[in-house]
Amino acid sequence: MSDALGRRPILFGGFALYIVGTVICYKANSLEVLMFGRFIQGLGVAGSYISAISLVRDLFHGAQMARIMSLVMMIFVLVPAFAPTIGQGILFIADWRSIFEFYMFYAILIVVWVAFRLKETLPKSNRIPFSKKGFLDGFKEVLTNRITASYTVCMGLFFGSFIGYLNSSQQIFQVQFETGSMFSVYFGLLALVLGFSSLMNSRIVEKHGAKIIAFKAMTVTVLASLVFLILHAFVDISLWMFLIYATVIFFCFGLLFGNVNSLAMEPMGHVAGIASAVIGSISSLMSMGIGTLVGQMYNNTLIPISGNFVLMGGIALGIMYWAEKGQLKAKTA
Repeated sequence: MSDALGRRPILFGGFALYIVGTVICYKANSLEVLMFGRFIQGLGVAGSYISAISLVRDLFHGAQMARIMSLVMMIFVLVPAFAPTIGQGILFIADWRSIFEFYMFYAILIVVWVAFRLKETLPKSNRIPFSKKGFLDGFKEVLTNRITASYTVCMGLFFGSFIGYLNSSQQIFQVQFETGSMFSVYFGLLALVLGFSSLMNSRIVEKHGAKIIAFKAMTVTVLASLVFLILHAFVDISLWMFLIYATVIFFCFGLLFGNVNSLAMEPMGHVAGIASAVIGSISSLMSMGIGTLVGQMYNNTLIPISGNFVLMGGIALGIMYWAEKGQLKAKTA
């Protein structure tokens, strides 16, 4: 629909659906109604996500796209990291329904901003008629493109590792390291590292290239995780050791999210809407599956977390190398 109708209609339609879901949640008097409202919210958010990624591809390509995508992905990643803290802050001064009042206010604010500031980025001459054949052709093109398919899988792998950490983070800080109320502080500081790294990437990607930065960041992630995993056999891991390791990982993730997403989208300018939908869906399904599994494997040690980074990161490195047909080795030498 985004490729057929343009970015703005889908963006506004998504926001309208999101607001409807928010109202349902606010009025909910049972868990079933609340979950239904959350489902409607999720459908609406899909429109915003697809439009945001698509319009970046409409306006930019190459290193410039990687630079802007770094800023976009910085927000996408930081918001889930800070969301629990924001929600807890609201609950300190109001009841749970006030969280949905906050959602409503935020959504309306963004709608007004978009209405006045964002122009349509997909000319009518570049739109694809909304048809079953057009959808299937676009879907097939995304899945059969070597670069796009490879980097989509890479996104699913390393984002799944990140979700695995998020699922275990409260147990790691509050149970394993007994940080108590300082959990949110440590959690937030690590999120700031990721945000700083994403911002830095937006400044350096045009000089060094998204492929090289992503490959080196993934390599550092795997090596740091391997060292940290081996360290478990010789010493008892303390909080400061984990914080050093987590800082390295979060810094590398800030260099990965925007770059890998832009690399996946690069060949898909003519079907950006379908491409962003397929890439987002596949990588999200992969990451949620991996993240849930890793979270369930937590055993009061950091072995599952670091081991998963080694395994998934190693697979992602191999896929990246295969996608570029070995050219990364020559470029990084």
